[in-house]
Amino acid sequence: MKACKAVVIGLAILALGPMAVAEKVSIEFWHAATGALAAALTEVVNGFNASQDQYVVNAVYKGSYTETMSAAIAAFRAGQAPHIVQIFEVGTATMMAAEEAIYPVHQLMADTGTPFDPDQYIAPVKGYYSSADGKMVSMPFNSSTALLWYNKDAFRAAGLDPENPPRTWAEVRAAAKAIVAAGAAKMGLSTSWLTWIQYEQLAALHDVPFATRANGFEGMDAELNLNHSLFVHHTQTLIDMQAEGSFSYAGRDSAPDALFGSGEAAMLMASSALRARVVREAQFDWGVTYLPYYDEFIAEPKNSIIGGASLWVMRRPRASAAEYKGVAAFFSYLGQAATDAKWHMMTGYVPLTFAGYEAAKAQGYYEANPGADLAILQLARPNPTENTRGLRLGNLPEIRVVVYEEVEKALQGQQTAEQAMANVVRRGNAILREFEAIYE
Repeated sequence: MKACKAVVIGLAILALGPMAVAEKVSIEFWHAATGALAAALTEVVNGFNASQDQYVVNAVYKGSYTETMSAAIAAFRAGQAPHIVQIFEVGTATMMAAEEAIYPVHQLMADTGTPFDPDQYIAPVKGYYSSADGKMVSMPFNSSTALLWYNKDAFRAAGLDPENPPRTWAEVRAAAKAIVAAGAAKMGLSTSWLTWIQYEQLAALHDVPFATRANGFEGMDAELNLNHSLFVHHTQTLIDMQAEGSFSYAGRDSAPDALFGSGEAAMLMASSALRARVVREAQFDWGVTYLPYYDEFIAEPKNSIIGGASLWVMRRPRASAAEYKGVAAFFSYLGQAATDAKWHMMTGYVPLTFAGYEAAKAQGYYEANPGADLAILQLARPNPTENTRGLRLGNLPEIRVVVYEEVEKALQGQQTAEQAMANVVRRGNAILREFEAIYE
């Protein structure tokens, strides 16, 4: 009789079909990752999906950072926003201003009763994605900073010490000139992300404000400070180095990244997240070191600032409490030391938490990969100031384009360094006022 009852129950379940089995709550996650980073993201998402049986995160590629942000805004307006969207760091002010569209992380975690300690995140990451009163509004995900990558074989060919990389801009310039003169590489120095590295990072390293109002953290009425003598001096240095052949401007954003792995550029300033690509492509002995500084402006450089992106929770019409509970569970998974360390080691992005850093260290990652901890050490330099927290400026992506345009004109001999920076300030402030008029 018991056997017959079991058979009957089994047949009944089969007859009812899939609805008889509780379906997992689906979470929609839009992202901008490509290539190796997309593969790593998929591995992390799959890890979460396999770790529990209540939720399933569906990761969907939506294009570049700019395209993903635009798609999320359009989807919100149409009432079809995803639960989670990956937004690059320069979109932070815009997302924070769109209060009706976002569900702040600190509020999400409290509403869902999910344990959450923002102090577990390293200070530069926590500070960048927190409101003025210290509450975290988005979830840190892929954070990087910039470093100087250099070809040790090219250094040797030019008679330079590969174990003593340049520290100051004067030393970088001298090394680049020696490399080009010796024919050790086609280019002495190039840079990716010119605006982020050569101006935003430069400001933080030298403790000079990029903009007033604590770089925008204290209010939307900030104004750019790029006509400061530091930025004019640096722009002139790039102009002079290009004229002498020691520096080569090779395009916007990450376009110059390929120049280092190919050996064309002996030195490249680029994201710390370039590590995975360098390991895969470079057929030469290479090293990585801190970003250089001008010792005539500061005796010891300050901390660099982060790049990358964070995860924002969107207000989604008709979303259930269970769906947001799933988002919180996913964020908790990302914050676990093992997950954080794995993501860091797979991608080259910095560990987001102190525990993640210690987990990677305990696995011997930094001993096996010299220089892999430099990004963390550069970010964690002591005594940060309001000039080294990062930027909280509205429409910063548009301002970056303005910097590109004006610096490119200067490099082409169409205007002076002073004129370029004055034009950046004039045009950039107009963009800030437009943003202020919309959101204040």
